[in-house]
Amino acid sequence: MVKIVGFDGVEIHGAHGYLLEQFMKDKANDRTDEYGGTLENRCRFVLEIVEAVANEIGAERVGIKLSPFEKFGDCGDSNPQELGLYMVNALNKYGILYCHLVEPRMEIVDEKAECHYSLVSIRKVFNGTFMVTGGYERQDGINAIAENRADLVAYGRLFISNPDLPKRFALNAPLNKYNRETFYTSDPVIGYIDYPSLE
Repeated sequence: MVKIVGFDGVEIHGAHGYLLEQFMKDKANDRTDEYGGTLENRCRFVLEIVEAVANEIGAERVGIKLSPFEKFGDCGDSNPQELGLYMVNALNKYGILYCHLVEPRMEIVDEKAECHYSLVSIRKVFNGTFMVTGGYERQDGINAIAENRADLVAYGRLFISNPDLPKRFALNAPLNKYNRETFYTSDPVIGYIDYPSLE
């Protein structure tokens, strides 16, 4: 289907407390069958999906987003570092294009928090392109790439309030402040078009 409709690929969403993450995390998964209990069992469902999608469209068109450190919707894990490392080790055998990880400092979705964890050990294990997200600003992203902590940095909230974000970053221009209350509204459509452009 991806090829038919002309998409370049698929990012499997295994983050932010959604269904796939609920399987992976021991605070949410209370199953007693082959999809619960051990770390291997809890990750089984997600890896089966990765394998199925990669077999269907090619591993070079598949990415996955993970947030092992996040606790959104009471979906936490007792050992998020171990979960992250297990997943990227397991993902390596499928040869997928990228892994997109949410920074540990974003354990609360809306704001940065002090955290002693780092994605560096996970980055060192993953064989594909490593993308990070979570509260990055311009200089943070530059530093992450320069220090080899990531191959790519994804921006969300700043992009919503600055649709011309790459241009603003290139010029080191001031950024519009985002207003979370206008995100993803549909009636009227605001949040993407109500911020001033550089022109």
